[in-house]
Amino acid sequence: MNTALIKDVKNKFIKTFKADPLLIFSPGRINIIGEHTDYNDGFVFPAAVDKGIAAAIQKSDSGYSTAIALDLDSTVEFELDKLKPSKEGNWENYVFGVVAEIQNRNIVVGDFNIVFKGNIPSGAGMSSSAALENSVVYGLNELFDLGLSKHDMILISQKAEHNYVGVKCGIMDQYASMFGIKNNALHLDCRSVESKPYEINFKDHQLMLINTNVKHSLSDSAYNDRRSACENISELLGIKALRDATESDLEKVIDKVTPTNYQKALYVIQENERTLKAAQAIEDGDLEKLGMLIYQSHAGLSDQFKVSCDELDFLVAQAKKNKDVLGARMMGGGFGGCTINLIAKSEAKNFADTASKAYKKKFDKECSVYFIELSDGTHIVN
Repeated sequence: MNTALIKDVKNKFIKTFKADPLLIFSPGRINIIGEHTDYNDGFVFPAAVDKGIAAAIQKSDSGYSTAIALDLDSTVEFELDKLKPSKEGNWENYVFGVVAEIQNRNIVVGDFNIVFKGNIPSGAGMSSSAALENSVVYGLNELFDLGLSKHDMILISQKAEHNYVGVKCGIMDQYASMFGIKNNALHLDCRSVESKPYEINFKDHQLMLINTNVKHSLSDSAYNDRRSACENISELLGIKALRDATESDLEKVIDKVTPTNYQKALYVIQENERTLKAAQAIEDGDLEKLGMLIYQSHAGLSDQFKVSCDELDFLVAQAKKNKDVLGARMMGGGFGGCTINLIAKSEAKNFADTASKAYKKKFDKECSVYFIELSDGTHIVN
């Protein structure tokens, strides 16, 4: 957790509202493996990280509410009984959406002021949106004693994303951000919404992120398209979600779906399997196996599910050239963001430098390297 972030939001809050706020930290997340499986009721393997959103929040007696995005230098005032989504892409939709979804449960929320700031790189695929939603719902739950459980809160955050932001996301991002455990990744069953923590101690190896610093514009619409393709094939198979399908089930409908949608469904079924195998590999301490599964995940995302891009593929190809990188893949919704790399600690800096130089030469832009620590989920900061 970043103490400078906390200090910034606290100082801004006191200066603006002349009151002491409640302070919340809500982390972003990584995902070791299991991409686009969450909205198919499958398995994922996320972990909360030490980058996130710091929020200062307190009740307001002004008759309206105010939200300040400190890093965007942007302020919005709103009335709780007149909420509706702002135009697409506006940050305040995350705040409005959370409040609206709490109200949809017939729970009364009072006016409030919030100041927030984050250090999750924009477009990195590390779920700054889930961290923001969780910080708002967690803060409101504390301030107004709403009696919401953590499970209630993540469902509210997810619905905010669906109904106010327009992204039909699964539950992984909100879950990892809310339930994260320091030094652990969570093997999450997205149907039961229950997870098993796995301590992540890769001894001589570590996880490292490389951000392409690109975000191609088709990401949100392509995400929703893929979700509906998966749902249509599930319907065709007469099952609740692709989590229930096998490769041989899929064979039975091969003549009823387009070849591209067949490949997408096949990817989801295979990725679900890989996620289960990855949990076993971590249990066995078999990092070679884990790395191989991570590489396979990227191949599926790029060739079958088609959510990668040239920049991500290039960074994974760079990783494959280095024997000290056991596995690498794109992470997140796709079309930009980060690769996650499982790499020997002794080689991490060297590989980061080499890959960065090659990337700059190829695309004439910089990539960014992040060394992350696994952290606790959304919590109050004393």
